[in-house]
Amino acid sequence: MPEGRRVVITGLGAVSPVGIGADVFADAVRAGAVGTGPIESFDASAFPRANAGEVLDFDPADHLKRLDPARWGRSGLLAAAAARLAVADAGIDEEQLTAAGAGAILGTTSGESAVVQALAEQWVADGLSAVDGELAGQTPASRIANAVSAELRLTGETQTIPTACSASNYALGYAYDLVRSGEADVMLAGGADAVNRLTHAGFYALGAMAEDVPRPFAADRSGIVTGEGGAVLVLETYDGAKARGARIYAEVLGYAANCDAAHMVHPDATSIAACIEAAHRAAGVEPAQIDYICAHGTGTPTNDTTEVAAARAVFGDRIPPISSIKSMLGHTMGAASGFGAIACCKALEQDFLPPTANVEVPDPALGEGVDCVPGTGRPARLDIVQNHGFAFGGNNVITILGRVS
Repeated sequence: MPEGRRVVITGLGAVSPVGIGADVFADAVRAGAVGTGPIESFDASAFPRANAGEVLDFDPADHLKRLDPARWGRSGLLAAAAARLAVADAGIDEEQLTAAGAGAILGTTSGESAVVQALAEQWVADGLSAVDGELAGQTPASRIANAVSAELRLTGETQTIPTACSASNYALGYAYDLVRSGEADVMLAGGADAVNRLTHAGFYALGAMAEDVPRPFAADRSGIVTGEGGAVLVLETYDGAKARGARIYAEVLGYAANCDAAHMVHPDATSIAACIEAAHRAAGVEPAQIDYICAHGTGTPTNDTTEVAAARAVFGDRIPPISSIKSMLGHTMGAASGFGAIACCKALEQDFLPPTANVEVPDPALGEGVDCVPGTGRPARLDIVQNHGFAFGGNNVITILGRVS
């Protein structure tokens, strides 16, 4: 690839089922804390499986200065709050963001799904004439990134990327390209989604819903638990970060994306392996240099088997430790690989391997050499880490992050 500016991550914002704030989030992940439980945001009593990873202690007014929560959907509010936290963590004030022409690239799976759910309930209960027009105006998925830019008065490129469960990694890659190429000096990137009836019902209908808790890589895994949250990272030039004395969590070394379109819902090991190899080439690293893989790790039998097979095709017998934070958060959809990137940054900063919670017996069918870091995190020196994001339709994105010495 042509030479470009070095791009680093200097701010982390997490609004998650295991806590709000990057440090709280990291402590919970390291401890293997589980943030899933009975659904409270809608009546799930008709579902035989009714758990989710919800952000139960989220009050938008605690975090936002400009947005009126009554005029924005939950996904946008989760994103804007995470962005506020990320900017504060980066130590950048709003005037600096404006001067840098900063923008926001946010990923999502279901858009403003909670808004759509509320509209559907109005329609079913009282007919189309009862639908709230102002509420209907909150439905566009584009408002997720718009919420971030409106809250922070960003003047740069603002886009919502709807590539489902790999969307945050797409957003990170696009933001990286903008900063690396000189089109922007600072960008915010990540993703957001809200727990809702439609997504929950869809995964239940697919037979992909876990009986109780998600157990990625476990012998007794049975599927996913839906989740929600906002995950935002601040990306800026290495030179700019050094000049202002910023704390640098990680350098974005490179990324790769592909789409195999092999199957509507089943991942494809060959395509994923090709994406990993392309990411390594883009980052200028060899497989032996990867110290940790933050897996997509949904906990479905198919995903975990396929993901390990793809890793084995690239790494051979030396698969790095590979764990899934979805075991703690649930599947946060468009925010998933954003939370993965935050976990990777904190792992690099604090020298630990994020765990896979809820695993008592790792699946022996995955083969020898699979270390899913069961239970709780453990100390480890990490220099280069790999973050996975896969989505229905075969949309795969791999980001590579490295320690800055």
